Amino acid sequence: MPAITDPNLGLNYGWTLGESGWGAGMDANLKRLGAVVSLSVKDRDLATPPASPVNGDRYLIPAGATGVWSGKTDQIAARIAGAWEYHVPKIGWLCFIEDEAVLAAYKATGWSPGIAI
Repeated sequence: MPAITDPNLGLNYGWTLGESGWGAGMDANLKRLGAVVSLSVKDRDLATPPASPVNGDRYLIPAGATGVWSGKTDQIAARIAGAWEYHVPKIGWLCFIEDEAVLAAYKATGWSPGIAI
């Protein structure tokens, strides 16, 4: 079983050489990588989760969000296997906001307004 958690992405590692690391820990690692690497989200000001999300959809959760997004301000909501998973960003993460066509950075005060690209 992994003994160490990566401080940047929250990935588990430290399996003993030859130990099978496949299981819940490895599945969580792969889902997290799929959600946050090359981060691009559909929207960042949608306060209510969409009614018919598709697996792979990602959103930045705004302040005042409702439903299952309530209380998760600035987190990344990723639709994986029919359910929402949430990821807390770290300072310096970059995200392309699709509906605004801007690249935003996460800072101590939250997501930046972004720059057009």
